Amino acid sequence: MPSSTDDALTSAASSGHVPVLLAETLELLAPRAGATILDGTFGGGGHTRAILESADDVTVVALDRDPAAIERSATIQAEYGDRFRIHQINFGDLADLNETGFNGILFDFGLSSFQLDTAERGFSFRSDAPADMRMNPDIGISAAEFLETADNESLVRAIRNYGEEKRWRRVVENIVKARGTGLLQRTHSLAELIKEAVGPTPRGRKAVHPATRTFQGIRVEINDELSAIERGLPAAFDRLLPGGVLAAISFHSLEDRIVKRFCRKMAGRPEHSGDYRTQDERTVLAKMISTRPVAPSEEEIRVNPRSRSSRLRAIRKL
Repeated sequence: MPSSTDDALTSAASSGHVPVLLAETLELLAPRAGATILDGTFGGGGHTRAILESADDVTVVALDRDPAAIERSATIQAEYGDRFRIHQINFGDLADLNETGFNGILFDFGLSSFQLDTAERGFSFRSDAPADMRMNPDIGISAAEFLETADNESLVRAIRNYGEEKRWRRVVENIVKARGTGLLQRTHSLAELIKEAVGPTPRGRKAVHPATRTFQGIRVEINDELSAIERGLPAAFDRLLPGGVLAAISFHSLEDRIVKRFCRKMAGRPEHSGDYRTQDERTVLAKMISTRPVAPSEEEIRVNPRSRSSRLRAIRKL
């Protein structure tokens, strides 16, 4: 049984799934023998496996809403038995979990590599597939259904607010015009429709596919991702033991802003530039481990380009 961080990292990499900021996460959580860690976003299981291998008798309780993730967890279950258990729930519903007393808690927000790379899930436009984008394909409506039926307010929220697409008006207009034509049903035709609205990337800027932001916004909207983070963080903190660490990895500014404000609130600091409350009006429940987010190293970005935008923040409960 590996007992060092290096061994855990090697094992995670050999599994074919490379979790982001793994060394930094293990250093922050510092699992010790007998500890119980909550992995609120099991995904590909890379963080879970590394935590289990980082020290003897560590137990991991994992959550994931995706049925495919539950199926993938069978391998870890077979290896670690009672040291691992998983619940099929959205981490936003953590308040409903009948488990508590964790020494550390980890969230790794956004998509897993498995979701992104499985063409038929419809998260990516690299392959032509039904425009689904649901993290749990058994619940809710697909991206295509949303685009065909959503009111203007919902479309604007998804594309302007969550996708942060500057040409959102053109995109919304093209989507509404395309209703009933079949163009909203598949990833390739949807991406082309958005590309036509957004136009080419201006010269001098990094070339990113014009549909990237809108796909992100639609996904965030139909999966209620930001609300889940807002609900999940305080529920997780309530289940953390004193001295325990709550760590969260974000991949875009909207996620990171929620995490940053939560961490500052727990540490009794101003949550944002407009928070003018006096120190007497604040409650200090945690210590910020770092005032700045931890970013991936150049080496990690080289090996795993998807890690480029990841940011890790953590607090320790007092």
